[in-house]
Amino acid sequence: MSSVGPFHASASLEWLFFVSIFRIFVEINTAAMKYPIGIQTFENIIEDGFVYVDKTDMVYSLATEGKVYFLSRPRRFGKSLLLSTLKAYFEGKRDLFKGLKIESLEKEWHKHPVFHIDFNGVNFTEAGALKRELEGRIIGWEREYDTDSGSDFNLATRFEKVVQAASERYGRRAVVLVDEYDKPLLDVLDMNPEVLADNREVLKAFYSGFKRTDEYLQFVFLTGVTKFSQVSVFSGFNQPKDISMMSKYDALCGITEEELHHYFAEPIRTMAELEGCSEEEMAERLKQRYDGYHFSTRLTDVYNPFSVLNALDSQRIGNYWFATGTPTYLIRLLNHFHEGIDELTGKYYTEDEFMSYKADVEYPLPMIYQSGYLTIKEYDRDLEMFLLDFPNSEVQGGFLTMIASNYLKTRNEPLNAAQSLAFALEDGELENFRQLLTSFFADIPYTMRRKDSERERERYFQYTFYLLLRLMSIYTVHTERIQSEGRVDCIVETPRAVYIFEFKLDGSAEDALAQIEKKGYARPYQGGNRQVYCIGVSFSSQTGTIEEWAVKE
Repeated sequence: MSSVGPFHASASLEWLFFVSIFRIFVEINTAAMKYPIGIQTFENIIEDGFVYVDKTDMVYSLATEGKVYFLSRPRRFGKSLLLSTLKAYFEGKRDLFKGLKIESLEKEWHKHPVFHIDFNGVNFTEAGALKRELEGRIIGWEREYDTDSGSDFNLATRFEKVVQAASERYGRRAVVLVDEYDKPLLDVLDMNPEVLADNREVLKAFYSGFKRTDEYLQFVFLTGVTKFSQVSVFSGFNQPKDISMMSKYDALCGITEEELHHYFAEPIRTMAELEGCSEEEMAERLKQRYDGYHFSTRLTDVYNPFSVLNALDSQRIGNYWFATGTPTYLIRLLNHFHEGIDELTGKYYTEDEFMSYKADVEYPLPMIYQSGYLTIKEYDRDLEMFLLDFPNSEVQGGFLTMIASNYLKTRNEPLNAAQSLAFALEDGELENFRQLLTSFFADIPYTMRRKDSERERERYFQYTFYLLLRLMSIYTVHTERIQSEGRVDCIVETPRAVYIFEFKLDGSAEDALAQIEKKGYARPYQGGNRQVYCIGVSFSSQTGTIEEWAVKE
């Protein structure tokens, strides 16, 4: 027996030593992981050892199964990296793809001439900027392929000659990759109609040359944010195959749940240790903040890659994607929109209603969706309709804060007020909730609540209340919900309670409470496990805040 003890002690020491060395190894490797933040060149990512989420099986599928494509995705979602990967593939850079999925798929590597047009980083608000940009690129290609045509030919004809010459020199057809094809239009959308019309005609003329060069083209891929349906920049050009909502390519850009845990298990584990929580809890935090995008009826969860990489690199959860700024074109469109964001979110639409932008400033839904601020949450196969809402808490908080600040012009930060209200509501402290809400409304300038009609004044209070509730990150918020007996002003559902609100402008809170009772608004929630609160609220058009408040459990 005496000989067993030392053996166990020695084994324990050896095991502790092994565990210590293993932890150091993990920490070194986690710290050594390089994140390609701001790097959009496939060659640089591979050669410099940055982590790369392998999408090359889909790249191979695109390259071998079709010819002309279009893909719409939000900004900073990896569109530029995708085109760079396609460029490296068609240039035959086989060594860059060692160990990736495409290595076992592609048996013959060929080198094609590649024409890569990237509209990022160019300001197209000035008249003639687009033409100068395209002409500069064509001049460079003309010199490379000895096809200097001078100014006797238009841009389309000159590009056609370049493509033909390149194809003949390589003995293989050419590839054209266009990144952010719509930027020359978005830069001046609803800002300069003359420059917009000119840019549209320049693009239309340039793309018309693609059809004439069809026999010399192997592959064409265009990316952008928006899908214009009435701008006709592709007139005379073979219409691209739109893969923006194809299930097969819904994860072509972004990071899926499986990819997140396959490539980033160690940094997630390290983040959990730093935050003093479990790996499961940290994964759930990442999911709530950055996941939630869906780009097809398959509803594959897709994480925002820019935010995820920044969070893992800094080992801190933050609002990285939204902090890069809201596109100016979207802000301009929202300034024209006369309804509230609650008129658009949490509702079902046909695909055409949110996928095809018709240059209508009064209906910005397609632009909001395609810019990444709304996404598909559910799909009704029988009706072929899609439920749209905010993808995650990062987007919801940032977008609604921007809208609330612009709409209310309050001195207090709407998000801070919403967080205080959330704590009060979660704890069931309705009196504290009332006081906080009353104070917030009282802080809003009089000019913001001055409306022409009684309906508009009532709508102002209701919309302000809605914005605050959505900022509280309570996802089950229903405004003007239709029931069998009528339309409920607002219902808020939390895990422990249901709050049913009825609003009156310059009326009685008791009358509002009586309407909830008479119409049976609480009936669908009776018999459940959650406490139900009926709340009548009277707003004063004179003071601009809550005048009366009545609660019934």
